[in-house]
Amino acid sequence: MEENALKRIKKSIPGFSRRDFIKYCTVMAGSMGLSAGAGMRIAEAITNPAARPPVIWLHGQDCTGCTETLLRPSHPSLDTLILDLISLDYHETLNVGSGKQAEEALQQSVTKNAGKFVLVVEGSIPLKDGGIYCLVGGKPFVELVEETAAKAGAIIAIGSCAAWGGIPSSPPNPTQATGAPQVLKGKTVVSIPGCPPNPYNFLSTVVHYITFGKLPALDELGRPEFAYGRLIHENCERRPHFDAGRFAEKFGDDGHRNGYCLYKLGCKGPVTHANCPEIQFNEVGGGTWPVGTGHPCFGCTEQGVAFNIPLFTQVEVSNPTPAAVQTPIVPNRPANRSGLATGLAGAAVGAVVGASATAFKKLGRQDDNNDQSS
Repeated sequence: MEENALKRIKKSIPGFSRRDFIKYCTVMAGSMGLSAGAGMRIAEAITNPAARPPVIWLHGQDCTGCTETLLRPSHPSLDTLILDLISLDYHETLNVGSGKQAEEALQQSVTKNAGKFVLVVEGSIPLKDGGIYCLVGGKPFVELVEETAAKAGAIIAIGSCAAWGGIPSSPPNPTQATGAPQVLKGKTVVSIPGCPPNPYNFLSTVVHYITFGKLPALDELGRPEFAYGRLIHENCERRPHFDAGRFAEKFGDDGHRNGYCLYKLGCKGPVTHANCPEIQFNEVGGGTWPVGTGHPCFGCTEQGVAFNIPLFTQVEVSNPTPAAVQTPIVPNRPANRSGLATGLAGAAVGAVVGASATAFKKLGRQDDNNDQSS
C-alpha cells in the first residue's frame, strides 16, 4: 500500500488508522454489492498514484450544483478526491487558467490521455439551432462533448441535467436540452442523476473504476445498480406509517408534526429509485434528506417525475413491497440519527463511499465482539 497516499488520506480524516482504513474500504465494497475481499483491492487501488485516472469535467446548461455537492463530503474531502484519487486535468469552475490557456490545457490532456481519461459531463446539452444556446470557447457544447467523448475511456453524466436534460428540458424545452446518453448514443454513459446527486454515488463509481478498470453494474437507464436499484419508498424511514395508513394531510398538522407518511402531500418516493434514505446528505449532525426534514421527495433522480409532475401531486404506488428494514415509528426530530458520519469501532471514521448505515452498524458490532473476545 502506497504510504504517502495513505498518509494524505489519513490527514484528511483525524483519528484514521490503517485498521480503520481497511474497514473503510471493506464497507465501501459491501455498499457496491462486492465481496468483503474486494476491500483490500480498493485499498491498494486508491493509495496507488499510478491508478489515478485523468478526469476532464465539462459544463453545459447547469447551475454548478453537482460540483458544489462535492464540497460536502469529508470522507474523502474534495482535495483528497482531486489530488489523491483522481487527476482533475480540466474543470471550468476550478481551472486556474482561463480562455485560450484553459482550452489548450483541455486539448493537451485529451491528446495525451486518449483512451484513458474519464469524461464527466455536468449540465444538459442544447441541440436547437445547432446547439448555439451553450457555447464554450466559441464552440457549441454538443460538439465539445462529442469530440471529447470519442477519446474518453469512461463517461459519467453527473446530475439530472446531464443524465436526461433535467430542469432545462422541462416543457416547453426552448433549447431542446437533453442529456449526455441521448447525445452519445451507442456509447456507455454512466448516469448519476439527482438535483443535486448524492456525492457518494459519484465517488463510489469512480472508486470502482479505479479499482477494477471497469464501471459498476448499471440498470437499463445507465444508473449504478448499487445506488439506484431500489425505490425510495421501500427504505423510507416513514414507511411504517404508510403501511399503517398514517398520513400527514397538510403541512403543520398533527400527522406532519408526528412524522407520518408524506405521500398525500405529493411525495414521489413510490416512483423514485435512489438510496437517499440510506446514505442521506450533509454529514455534519448525522445526515439528513428532504423527507427526514418533513418535505416530500420530489423525485429528482427520476426522468419524467422531477420537473414534470407538479410538486404536491400524488403519484401511483407502483411497487408496494415491504420495507427492507423495519424502522421505529417516532415523531419528527432533529437530524441526529446515524448517517454518513457514523462512528466505526470507536474511531472518528466517516461513512465511506455509498455505505449504508446498516452495514456500518453490523460491521461495528462484529468488531466490538472481536475486540472483546481477543
